[in-house]
Amino acid sequence: MPFPDIDPIAFAIGPFAVRWYALAYLAGVGLGAAYGHLLLSRPKLWHDDRPPFAPGAIWDFAFWAVIGIVLGGRIGYVLFYNLPYYAAHPLEIFALWDGGMSYHGGMLGIMLAMALFTRHLGGNVLSSFDLLGAIGTIGLFLGRISNFVNGELYGAPTDLPWGVVFPTAGDGIPRHPTQLYEAALEGIALFVLIAVATHVFKALRRPGLVAGLFGIGYALSRIFVEFYRLPDVQIGYLYGGWLTMGMVLSLPILIAGIGLVFYSLRRSQLA
Repeated sequence: MPFPDIDPIAFAIGPFAVRWYALAYLAGVGLGAAYGHLLLSRPKLWHDDRPPFAPGAIWDFAFWAVIGIVLGGRIGYVLFYNLPYYAAHPLEIFALWDGGMSYHGGMLGIMLAMALFTRHLGGNVLSSFDLLGAIGTIGLFLGRISNFVNGELYGAPTDLPWGVVFPTAGDGIPRHPTQLYEAALEGIALFVLIAVATHVFKALRRPGLVAGLFGIGYALSRIFVEFYRLPDVQIGYLYGGWLTMGMVLSLPILIAGIGLVFYSLRRSQLA
């Protein structure tokens, strides 16, 4: 399949160019906040009929979320993916326009922002993490679609009929569109799974359960796709084998997710 002719720049005003990638971040936060507002507006969904904070406060948190995602994502990329380069060129750390963001770092950043925000309002931090788990798949979906538009984070060569020839690869070889795999698994499938859990099985009434389901679903999806996605060129495969940095960083999320699920179910049995 030929790569669709999509300009990664959405629009430009003089020398100022706005990329789809930046718009995906903003849209993910905005749509996530809108969905979060709907969830917070239904007290019966939450433990003791008490959401972590008032519905309107989610729009205040949106600003915190952007800061947490950007700072966490950039710091995570510097530390996890390219520390030797940035140690030699420290000023390049601030060159966000050149790309380089880590999802795992962004996750830690937004979780820290949510914990501080919720504690400031006197809410239940575990329930606020559940809120993040319920709405985070929206941003994941849009982010992976923007990765596809940018022609980055593509996969290994394939002869499957849906292989895509990415111009950015420069070799004319069809490759796995791993960005779309992640968009489907981490975005659509995980959103549906969590929506069923929250609205049918009332999972938000057990603090920590939705956050745990998100952690398990994201980690398993990411690890699976990593088998088809090419690793970052500056890192390559770890230990000379098939292991990638994405797999390594996803394992703690998987373990934490399993722990949260067991904790929430155990706590509800004792209550």
